[in-house]
Amino acid sequence: MASFKIEGGHLLKGTITPQGAKNEALQVICATLLTSDRVSIRNIPDIRDVNNLIQLLRDIGVKVQKLEAGVYTFQADTLNLQYLESDEFVQKCAALRGSVMMIGPLLARMGKAVITKPGGDKIGRRRLDTHFLGFKHLGAKFHHVEGRNVYEIGAKQLKGTYMLLDEASVTGTANIIMAAVFAKGTTTIYNAACEPYLQQLCHMLNRMGANITGIGSNLLSIVGVKSLHGTEHRLLPDMIEVGSFIGMAAMCGDGIRIQNVSLKDLGIIPDAFRRLGIKVKVDGDDLYIPRQRHYIVDSFIDGTIMTLADAPWPGLTPDLLSVLIVVATQARGSVLFHQKMFESRLFFVDKLIDMGAQIILCDPHRAVVVGHDRKLTLHAQRMSSPDIRAGIALLIAAMSANGTSIISNIEQIDRGYENIEARLNALGAKIERI
Repeated sequence: MASFKIEGGHLLKGTITPQGAKNEALQVICATLLTSDRVSIRNIPDIRDVNNLIQLLRDIGVKVQKLEAGVYTFQADTLNLQYLESDEFVQKCAALRGSVMMIGPLLARMGKAVITKPGGDKIGRRRLDTHFLGFKHLGAKFHHVEGRNVYEIGAKQLKGTYMLLDEASVTGTANIIMAAVFAKGTTTIYNAACEPYLQQLCHMLNRMGANITGIGSNLLSIVGVKSLHGTEHRLLPDMIEVGSFIGMAAMCGDGIRIQNVSLKDLGIIPDAFRRLGIKVKVDGDDLYIPRQRHYIVDSFIDGTIMTLADAPWPGLTPDLLSVLIVVATQARGSVLFHQKMFESRLFFVDKLIDMGAQIILCDPHRAVVVGHDRKLTLHAQRMSSPDIRAGIALLIAAMSANGTSIISNIEQIDRGYENIEARLNALGAKIERI
């Protein structure tokens, strides 16, 4: 297992470009299973989770070609149905969270799929009920195979219907959409997730011949079609990486430009950092974060303490709370962070406390950060990355700290951030992979 050795205290300066969106990549790559024609996708990030999903598609018979860095073509004209039901395939799916979004396309096109509990971040319970309930509404039948601990899902013909999702699950909505494109009749999904990446998936499917309306809202309508054809698609910049870079620039930047961010798809992310007092300047489709010796936390209009809480889109994404917490440790003022959507994501703050941060962990969902106003600098520590987003937050903390830190289990960071040490070293960081 690899580790990062980080020499803290170096100021970062220059320009950086965000990678293609990881979460969008996982969705649209799975959508290529819906057609036997060739689909071309650009701006695919070279990260562990995406590469593992691409390999999984190769394993089931999809013809995958890498034309150049970030550009792939996929053609699912001859799938290995026997391999799709094998224990080896099930085991590979269990190790990759994104594999769950293969179920909808396989169910729609092949009439059957096999699923086990997928892997991914250890950030609390991530149930699949929304996926299952959506497929059941469409007429799929489930059979639990005890000996293999898998579910076999099948349907001769999915049928369009109205459904109210129990939660606005992003992967659940994506999976149900992909299953419904071939369902007979009209499917209406209420309380659908509506993140920009889901909008991208819907637009891509429509270019392939699907009939989806209500895109960008929580009420989607999908009129089933008989087949889909090929298309070309380009991924959005990764909004989580953009937010991570804003946090880095605030903590240890000497003027950083983040270019080509697709500002209209960032939602309230820039404003969340502005609430911590960070200056985020807009220049066309770029963001520029100047060096700030001090940044002062806003308070609410009535004078009460600032609270930042995650919420489904267009609310604040939970994936950036860990970065915002690190940034708040050096602000002037106090902030209450309320992590509502996962129950284990705040436990990484113990590592920040060991580095000298003033944080009160109230319970698994709430933490109060009392900012140092840069009067006390974090000090180096030996740490382990528990998940992708906590890992990048700890990397930011280590870059701003006095001394040399070691972060182990960086395979978690590699799952979501492409060649991160080289890109940050180009700005002036001192990070070594060991």
